[in-house]
Amino acid sequence: MKTIKGPAIFLAQFISDQPPFNSLASICEWASGLGYKGVQIPTLDSRFIDLQKAAESQTYADEVTGTVQAAGLEITELSTHLQGQLVAVNPVYDTLFDGFAPEAVRGNPKARQAWAVQQLKYAAKASQNLGLTAHATFSGALLWPMVYPWPQRPAGLVETGFDELARRWLPILQTFDECGVDVCYEIHAGEDLHDGVSYELFLDKVQHHPRACLLYDPSHFVLQCLNYLEYIDIYHERIRAFHVKDAEFNPNGRQGVYGGYQNWVDRAGRFRSLGDGQVDFKAIFSKMAQYDFPGWAVLEWECALKHPEDGAREGATFIRDHIIHVTDKAFDDFAAAGTDEAHNKSLLGL
Repeated sequence: MKTIKGPAIFLAQFISDQPPFNSLASICEWASGLGYKGVQIPTLDSRFIDLQKAAESQTYADEVTGTVQAAGLEITELSTHLQGQLVAVNPVYDTLFDGFAPEAVRGNPKARQAWAVQQLKYAAKASQNLGLTAHATFSGALLWPMVYPWPQRPAGLVETGFDELARRWLPILQTFDECGVDVCYEIHAGEDLHDGVSYELFLDKVQHHPRACLLYDPSHFVLQCLNYLEYIDIYHERIRAFHVKDAEFNPNGRQGVYGGYQNWVDRAGRFRSLGDGQVDFKAIFSKMAQYDFPGWAVLEWECALKHPEDGAREGATFIRDHIIHVTDKAFDDFAAAGTDEAHNKSLLGL
């Protein structure tokens, strides 16, 4: 069995224009001071990493690694969540998602998609140059506006949508395969890959590509009432990244899963700081140890109530205390009777 690596922290929610959150070196020093051992780095802010440069220059990639290591940390994964979102965008969301892309491609869905695909390919090579084996992203969505079957979906619509999603992702998956890196889709509301069934639909369309893997985040399953422990049992062979994020779901007589258009504070389902929600992390970490999860336990902090710096400080301790240092021997070895094949056969009457 493997001991999960960690604690680590996803930097996206902490980046700002104020020190120590405005440069890679200073934010790594901050994270190290809280007890983290790794950082997951988003890739749209060149103050932290120039994605294209990291893909094209081993020297620059080594400098990024050196900056992180100088703080006593490791890079766990790169993230292209926002770029992955733009690989597939239903037209209803065009203007809303334009803000994820550079100004030069806004208002031009084809150019925006081409930019996003190139970003993912840069991420594959950059990950290889950084010595990483997993990458965090979103799938994007063509079908999400039709997630509820009213009005009735035309026959074949879902199949056509997943055919196109697979067509867009297969060349990206191939690039990642050439670089020896797994694509870890975060299963998330707003994506066409938002639960196990939708992931399996996609997996079929990409011919069960070995790099089409998963980022496990139980918080999104709490909000849709999905069994997040059984999910590990089913998909553990594909889980290659792990966001440690808490959530709670408290339905009442006025709202449930859909949330009644309320903001995050007032929704029945909302994300919480680690330890403040309803996720059974003891069971999750036990299953991750049982199935030899090979990666990092990465805090993704999102909470509508608690201050982010408090969440980060508490999160390091929370993850450290939940990581199971796996055993290297059976607990009942003290009572072992030794190995004797002849005796074994005699016990079986052979």
